[in-house]
Amino acid sequence: MKAPLPRQRQRRLLIDTIALGVAGAIGAQLFNAMLRGTNWLFLEKMAGYVAPGLPNEGGAAQEIVGPHGFWLVPLVMIVGGLIVGVLVERYAPEAEGHGTDAVIKAYHRADGEIRARVPLVKFIASAITIGSGGVAGREGPMALITGGLGSWYATVTGRSGRHRRLLLLVGMSAGISAIFRSPIGAALLSVEILYAEMEFESGALLYTTIGAVVAYAVNGMFVGWQPLFRVSSMVGHLPAPVDYLWYIVLGMAAGLIATSLPVVFYGARDFFRGLPVPGWLRPAIGAAMAGVIVLFVPKVIGGGYGWMQQAIDGDLALSVLAVLVFAKMIAMSFTIGSGGSGGVFAPTLFMGGMLGGACALLFHQPPAPFVIVGMAAVFAGAAHVPIAAMMMVTEMTGGYTLLVPAALAVVISYLVQMRLSQPLHYRSVYEAQVNNRGDSPAHHERHLEIARRILSEREAPRQAPPDSSSSE
Repeated sequence: MKAPLPRQRQRRLLIDTIALGVAGAIGAQLFNAMLRGTNWLFLEKMAGYVAPGLPNEGGAAQEIVGPHGFWLVPLVMIVGGLIVGVLVERYAPEAEGHGTDAVIKAYHRADGEIRARVPLVKFIASAITIGSGGVAGREGPMALITGGLGSWYATVTGRSGRHRRLLLLVGMSAGISAIFRSPIGAALLSVEILYAEMEFESGALLYTTIGAVVAYAVNGMFVGWQPLFRVSSMVGHLPAPVDYLWYIVLGMAAGLIATSLPVVFYGARDFFRGLPVPGWLRPAIGAAMAGVIVLFVPKVIGGGYGWMQQAIDGDLALSVLAVLVFAKMIAMSFTIGSGGSGGVFAPTLFMGGMLGGACALLFHQPPAPFVIVGMAAVFAGAAHVPIAAMMMVTEMTGGYTLLVPAALAVVISYLVQMRLSQPLHYRSVYEAQVNNRGDSPAHHERHLEIARRILSEREAPRQAPPDSSSSE
């Protein structure tokens, strides 16, 4: 067991954690405001398009299409991709992609250090990518923005590498908690997402939980404490025993999607990296390719929260739901894999929600429970975070009575994904994950200290027993 921290150092860490919780909430509010501004500028004013939003965030109830239809949307996406490509290439190449991977990599391989300019570049680039219609989410940007803030704070205050890694996770937990209104899920995600196997950074859990709860409380003062999604009272009824068979089928289907997603996503990333064009041009090419999909399947635009709400409400047809699962996967891979800046969490929830909605219609079940469980099941398998996925989705929807069917589907999805992905090169949507603590360079020094102590104890000369012959 690790020796307990001295009281003064522990007290200082608690103060730091509370401060980062407040900063995470403020960062989430600023990012949402920036995102609304870029969305208004690019999609609403330039393209004449407004996607449906979440009622609990004041979003539009219905889709609004301008006089030019969807033809201007791909052009706006290309403009956004060009701006982001130049910005990221010039100032912070680490800000490309989905962000969370950069935090995981910094934790394991850079002693938690992230350059100070990266969070700012990520803040602007992600708002432009998502605001211009890019198929990406808010989780990755917030993880890097607020995680980078924690890293910067630790650096300027002269903390050790161990404490910088801890404050990196606290910052990430606070930002995700505020942006998704999910304190317990965000705290768990921050310590579970580091590893591909069932491993947790348990020593950080107390601090990530405090930071996440503080961020949630402060954020609630601005937007209230309602769950992100609005769910009908149907979710309050426990499933009948026979219904669990359908959740088993959903879990198996979710495992198949979760296995395919990393292959498609990183396959697209490798394709774009192999293109003989300047790096700054790739996000625009990816935006153009995603824009073609948008012309045929407009519902894949952005994070898709409004469409997820409509799936929960049962307003989408079976054919639409089935198409959206795969269209979202491909469009997200084009947007982020090409170097666009945004997260994979919301798009992965989108795929899972649409899969769950399609299963509900096939099984003649109420849509809301299956959409919610599908969200958790696909993300749990694709990201290797079964515990965090269950808690985040139930907190985001308020569907706590679904924990049992969600646990069933999540475990099946996770096991199916782990089994099917074994021979694959890309096994998780978070490439920087390591298998366990033993594989993490962040813990190698500690492991060497333990090994040296064990060897020194073994090599220490043993005290010779008293000579019994001398008494004779």
